[in-house]
Amino acid sequence: MTAAALTLFVLTALAPVAWLVADRTARDRHLFGLLPSTVASLLRAVGLVVLAGLASATAIVATAAGPATGFWAHAAPVIAAAAAVTGGGPIVRAVLALGGVRPAPAADDSADEDEDPESTTEVGPLRGGRVIGYLERLAVVSTLMAGWPEGLAIILAVKGLARYPELRAPQASEQFIMGTFVSVLWAIGMAGVEHLLTN
Repeated sequence: MTAAALTLFVLTALAPVAWLVADRTARDRHLFGLLPSTVASLLRAVGLVVLAGLASATAIVATAAGPATGFWAHAAPVIAAAAAVTGGGPIVRAVLALGGVRPAPAADDSADEDEDPESTTEVGPLRGGRVIGYLERLAVVSTLMAGWPEGLAIILAVKGLARYPELRAPQASEQFIMGTFVSVLWAIGMAGVEHLLTN
């Protein structure tokens, strides 16, 4: 049972990489005769369900399994950190898209004639969120696995203070709140799965 939980946990850490590759490919090409934005939206929805399902299945199997021992007891925190960092980004982007925030176009992109003309969503005002998200999730999962939950307050305070000047832009506070909540909750979930596997 423990081996199955660890296998699911590794898949939870690796699945987001495949999701990101598929999402990037869908945005660059017409697939199945659909607009790239339509295919990307479908991939985000499917990816969100698959990744949440993998994480849930891992937690359920880990609950029924005994604690990992030996090498795997030491590998579980590393897998948890990897799953927190890799999985949080695609989930945050999917939730932001569901919330009406679409990704900013790349600097070298001109207006895309294939983009959905019915789209009424705004491009998010906050920049640099991907790297900040990686660091935030790594810090959150690390403080929880170290047994220092008070560290969450420090992490969120630093992030809020650093972003404070940007939060006055239109829709910035909504994007900040949605992204931060989803990112932190994902990292907390991965720390919880690690706890189930090692205790």
